[in-house]
Amino acid sequence: MTGATGYIGGRLAPRLLDEGHTVRCLSRSAARLRDVPWAGRVEIAEGDLTDPDPDSLRRALDRIEVAYFLVHSLGRRDFEDVDRRAAHNFAEACREAGVKRIIYLGGPEPQSPPAAENPRGDRRPGETASAHLRSRAEVARILLDSGVPTAVLRAPVIIGSGSASFEMLRYLTERLPAMVTPRWVGNRIQPVAVRDVLRYLVAATVLPAEVNRGFDLGGADVLTYAEMMQRYARVAGLRRRLIVPTRALSPWLSSHWVGLVTPVPNAIARPLVASLVHEAVAHEQDIRAYEPGEPLGFDEAVRLALGKIRNADVETRWSSAAGRDAAAEPLPSDPDWSGGSVYVDERSRPVDAPVDALWRVIEGVGGENGWYSFPLAWSVRGWLDRMAGGVGLRRGRRDRHRLRVGEALDWWRVEEIVPGSLLRLRAEMRVPGRAWLEMRATADGEGRSVYRQRAVFLPRGLAGHAYWASVLPFHGLVFNGMARNIARRAAS
Repeated sequence: MTGATGYIGGRLAPRLLDEGHTVRCLSRSAARLRDVPWAGRVEIAEGDLTDPDPDSLRRALDRIEVAYFLVHSLGRRDFEDVDRRAAHNFAEACREAGVKRIIYLGGPEPQSPPAAENPRGDRRPGETASAHLRSRAEVARILLDSGVPTAVLRAPVIIGSGSASFEMLRYLTERLPAMVTPRWVGNRIQPVAVRDVLRYLVAATVLPAEVNRGFDLGGADVLTYAEMMQRYARVAGLRRRLIVPTRALSPWLSSHWVGLVTPVPNAIARPLVASLVHEAVAHEQDIRAYEPGEPLGFDEAVRLALGKIRNADVETRWSSAAGRDAAAEPLPSDPDWSGGSVYVDERSRPVDAPVDALWRVIEGVGGENGWYSFPLAWSVRGWLDRMAGGVGLRRGRRDRHRLRVGEALDWWRVEEIVPGSLLRLRAEMRVPGRAWLEMRATADGEGRSVYRQRAVFLPRGLAGHAYWASVLPFHGLVFNGMARNIARRAAS
C-alpha cells in the first residue's frame, strides 16, 4: 500500500488487516507510521515513488500480490507532473515484480460518454476537465495500460469525518447562515460515504483476474452542492441556510472564499473547487456486482461523520497527508544541522506539578486549547498566513488529547514525540526560512517538574533575517507568556 499516511490509506490498512491480509506499507519515512495504532501489525518499507532509483520500490513490491496506489500531490503547483511520474514508476515496478492486481482510488470523470459506448470503463474526460480531474484520469490510464490487471475506483465527494471535502462542506454550512455562492452549487453530485469507499477498496482485492477497468462510485443520493449544504444543516440541527448563487464568483475567487472560511488552504481548495464546476454522478454501478449492498445515504453519512467528530474518534484527517515528509527536514537537535545562522529562543519554568501533569498540557496544545499566550497575536498571524496562501491555524488537531508523529497541528507538523518528555513541531506556515518549536517536560527530583521551551529559526536569505528581527519584539510577550501559562495550567 502506498499512501498509508493519508486519509484513505490510514483507514484502509487496519481494515485489510482485519480481513486477514498481510500488509506492507511504503512510506518515505517509517517514522510517519510509528504512532498509528496498527503500526505493529504491518510491514513498513521506505521508498519514494518519484525516486529515479527504482530499487527501493522493487524491494517493497517483492512477493506482493495486490498493490494500492493511494497517493496524490494535491497542494503542489506541479502536482500533475509529480503524479504522472509516480504512476509510471509504480506501474513499471508492479509489472516487473509480477503483481497480480493494482487498485487505484481516483476521481470522477464528469465529461465521460455513456458506459455502453466504452465497455472497458477507462473513459477519457473532455477538454474542459479541471487539472485535478485531468490528472486523476491520466494516472488511471497509466495504470490501466501497465499490463497489470487494474481496478480504478472513481470517487466523487467523500463524506467522512476528517475528509477535505467534508471539512469544506461542514465549515461553509456552519459558519455562513447566509451566503452568496458561485453557480456551481447547482451542479449535481453523488456523494459517497467513506465507509462505502473503504468497503469497495477491500472488495477489489478479489476481483477476477480479467477485470481491467474503471468503476464509478456513488452513494444513494444525487444532490446539488446547495442541497448538500441544506441537508447538512438539517442533520446538524442548524437553521436553513440562505444561498444566493451568482455569476460573479469564478472558480478562482471561489477557492479563496473557501480558503477564507474553511480549514482547507487555497493550494488544496483551488483544485477541489475547480472539480466541483463539473457534475459528478455515477454513470454505472457495476462495482456492486462484485460487492453487493446498498450504499449509505447522504444524511446517514453526515450523521456518522458528526458522531465521530463529537466523540473525538476521527481516525485520519486530510491534513495528515498534506505537507512535506518529516524526514525531509533536518532536525534542530543536530549540531551541524543548519550550515549557517540559527536563531534560538529558549525559555524554562519550574512547575509545581509532576511530569505527567505537565506532559498532558504539552500534548494538548493547539486546536481548541489554543497556545496559552496572547490569542489575538496567534490569530492575526494565522490570518496573515491564510492571506499569503498558507495553512493558517484552522487545521486544528485530529484528537483532543493525543498526537502522532507526522500529523498536522494548526500550522505545525508533529515531527517527534517522546511520550512524557518531548514534543517537537515543525512550522508549515509561510516564512522565509524553516522553524521548529520544542516543548520538554523533565523531573526536578523532588516530585515537581521543569518546562523547557525552545523556538528555532533557520533564515533563508536576507528576508529570513529581516523576518526574525521583525517578530523578535513579540517573542518576549508570546513565548514567555506561553511558558508561564503552560506551567500554571499544569499546576492547577
